[in-house]
Amino acid sequence: MINQKYVSEYIEMWRKGEIVLNQERIDLIHYLENHILTRDDVYFDEKTIENCIKFIERWYFPTEPFQRFIIAFVFMIDKELKQAYFTEIVIFMGRGGGKNGLISAISDFLSTPLHGVEDYDISIVANSEEQAKTSFNEIYKTITKSKRNKSAKTPNGQYIVSKTEIQNRDTGSIIKYNTSNTKTKDGGREGCVIFDEIHYFEGPGMVNVKRGGLGKKLNRRTFYISTDGHLREGYMDSMKDKIKAILSGEYKNSRMFPFYCKLDDLKEKDDETMWEKANPMFHKPLSDYAKTLLSTVREEYEDLPFNRSNRAEFVTKRMNLPEQDPESVVAPYEEIKATNRPMPDLKEKVCIGGLDYAFVKDFASVGLLFRDGEEYIWKTHSFIRKGFLDTTNLDPPIEEWAKDGLLTIVDTEVIEIKFIIDWFIEMSKDYNLVKVIADNYRTDIVRHAFDEVGVELEVLRNPKALHGLLAPRIDTMFAKKQIIFGDNPLMRWFTNNVAVKMMPDGSKQYIKKDEIYRKTDGFHAMLHALYRADELLDYDQPFIMNEIAF
Repeated sequence: MINQKYVSEYIEMWRKGEIVLNQERIDLIHYLENHILTRDDVYFDEKTIENCIKFIERWYFPTEPFQRFIIAFVFMIDKELKQAYFTEIVIFMGRGGGKNGLISAISDFLSTPLHGVEDYDISIVANSEEQAKTSFNEIYKTITKSKRNKSAKTPNGQYIVSKTEIQNRDTGSIIKYNTSNTKTKDGGREGCVIFDEIHYFEGPGMVNVKRGGLGKKLNRRTFYISTDGHLREGYMDSMKDKIKAILSGEYKNSRMFPFYCKLDDLKEKDDETMWEKANPMFHKPLSDYAKTLLSTVREEYEDLPFNRSNRAEFVTKRMNLPEQDPESVVAPYEEIKATNRPMPDLKEKVCIGGLDYAFVKDFASVGLLFRDGEEYIWKTHSFIRKGFLDTTNLDPPIEEWAKDGLLTIVDTEVIEIKFIIDWFIEMSKDYNLVKVIADNYRTDIVRHAFDEVGVELEVLRNPKALHGLLAPRIDTMFAKKQIIFGDNPLMRWFTNNVAVKMMPDGSKQYIKKDEIYRKTDGFHAMLHALYRADELLDYDQPFIMNEIAF
């Protein structure tokens, strides 16, 4: 067993009951002891570990045991490659846990001769410029402090500093920040990339682009730091699945070090002694910083009975346990995930078509709604215009979904009605399509096209007025797991993108969380079909479409 004093210190603190860990960190300890510390092809670079800790404590802040534990594994070395063993370091914890401060200090250290790699460029990437600059500005302020306070000790002379880049004179290493725009930011030649608050990332697009530039420098590293967020099935959820696979031993030979802090159970939010599971700063004895932070979190908790709307934010951000406000989403994430069940045999079954054709320059969605007793089955397809895809920074894996047959990318000025008609005609060969329900956009064009092929079309004159009528059915469908999408991440994405707006009369309206980036077309196509869902049980007619030569 390889020994390292800061690693041993942290593990012993847990075994003696001096700190409280969540299950993921307990699993991490077992994983390290069983799969990493038993290896003979890795070692801890003790000199660099000590130099990093001393550097941080001189220029930034006193380090905590959990921070020293993380730092030790940042500088675990592969003997054969003579490079960092862990190429990916994950730090997930509740808001206020100091992850940005830690990554700022480590980034600064990595750019210095103490790390010993020349031109070791570091990019800090986030969803917004403001977030991307959080760690950058912390380094900037530390370096430039002497300009404001001549008595302060800073390493100012070693750097060339601007508002956008910080360069170490001795190594040539540059620290800079980027926003997560895959259309404009190519992978560079960085030695390290830091992805900040990845809960905003809808897909792996930017991560793949920026990590594509790694490997050209020694000790390539990727850091992922975040609290949890309200976006489901985004990049962070996929990361959590990967962490689970690593810690369970399912993912062999991973080079990821996952330090994941969260409550184990929602009930623990009411027990202050459990908050340390989500925020390692709350270990005893509390630092001055932790005392102030704990006081703030206590105030937020005590205010929850009088500010119920903040509960989801408190649980998600402070306790790092994602919770959605039930009044602002279509359904909890677990209920949306439950739509992923095998499609039954639907051949020749009666169905109602749904169409959302409101914005022909980006997305359009079609679908068939089937009913089997109390269960609804929604078979759907979408069209996206290539011009929109090329000019808009959509992070979800659109091309991958296209390959899987969930959507079609069309290279036309608009999404032609012919694409819609052809899809319904093709579906009519296998299913008993009774009618199609559509919104009231471009009524003349749509109606004429459907009349030409002899498919009945019903146009909803005021679709939004129907939302309140359909809301009880939608709530029931998801709560009782009576809706099946099959394995359709696109449809789950559509549904997760819907916000529920409470109207003055107490009814619900289904709107987009974001007009450009959070599309809901597939969900609204299903809404339109649901308006006539009861008619599905009324139809009892033979399937004749298969006798027609199309």
